[in-house]
Amino acid sequence: MSLKPIAFYLPQYHVIPENDAWWGQGFTEWNNVETAAPLFDGHYQPHVPAAPLGRYDLRDPEVATIQAELARAGGIHGFCYYHYWFNGKKLLDTPLANLLASGRPDFPFCLCWANSDWTRIWYGQSKEILIAQEYSDAAARALIRDLAPAMADPRYIRLNGRPIFLVFQSELIPDALRHTDLWREEALRLGIGAPYLIRMESFCWDYDPRADGFDAACEFAPDFRMCGPLLSGDEQPRRVDYLTTARNMLAKPAQSYPRYSCVFPGWDNTPRYKKAALTFTGATPAKFAHFLRQASLRTIRDFPPEQRLLFVNAWNEWGEGCHLEPDVRHGDRYLRIFREVMESLEE
Repeated sequence: MSLKPIAFYLPQYHVIPENDAWWGQGFTEWNNVETAAPLFDGHYQPHVPAAPLGRYDLRDPEVATIQAELARAGGIHGFCYYHYWFNGKKLLDTPLANLLASGRPDFPFCLCWANSDWTRIWYGQSKEILIAQEYSDAAARALIRDLAPAMADPRYIRLNGRPIFLVFQSELIPDALRHTDLWREEALRLGIGAPYLIRMESFCWDYDPRADGFDAACEFAPDFRMCGPLLSGDEQPRRVDYLTTARNMLAKPAQSYPRYSCVFPGWDNTPRYKKAALTFTGATPAKFAHFLRQASLRTIRDFPPEQRLLFVNAWNEWGEGCHLEPDVRHGDRYLRIFREVMESLEE
């Protein structure tokens, strides 16, 4: 199949010393997910993970095997792991380290550098910086040296022979053009090939990525500009309509630069933000199927077969109510819907 759906993958489900220090002993994303509660009539919280995974620990390599089996059966081509790298300091890297060391699972993957500072704001608290990102020529080269073993792995996703590499917030990089030049130079020196660079339109939109040396852009889903009117008025949490957002995203005008589509099954970051959350109401597997199909058709229309990447947010963003992994309410319905849409495109 020429269309290659890639799901973003959060590696936050295992204990690390830094999270112990910042958030309390034994903290993982599950702590937020399990303490979420409904805040209005019909509010779907908490999201409870279902078999065969349940509440998993990513230090267990068997979890990655089950995840890959589920994703492959659902029509997902590969995972895009968020990579937390701070001038040589890596956080939450156990899943990737296990993947590279063991050679299992045999499932395609790529990386997205989550290059913003770590602060408490992601959990509805202050902007206190827990660990800051640094940028320099030396750091740019060091990042590629660190990524080289992953990019050289035969499972790593390539486009026209080039390893794809995403950056979550390229607008934060001073002199981004110099960084992308250094990344390609170092990658070629190491013999892994010039990476195919994709900047994500997370908080900075409609900017030609080629001006900064990137090859393409990728939507972040949901695109918060496309939400339409608040359904909640002055009440908290804020509520917007899922289908309206999906339709608005599909109706965005084409750009002069390559931009990959991204879809999402739902969004509700109540576990992190409590009453300050943003909730997309009315999300259902059927509405997701419509969104997925239309975005897939647009990708097939706009890109040649060898470049048809489609991104999905996300495989396992449980803290944002944004996951394809099975939960108690829907079971594996989202994955079955995904497979049905992919198969319909092959007919």
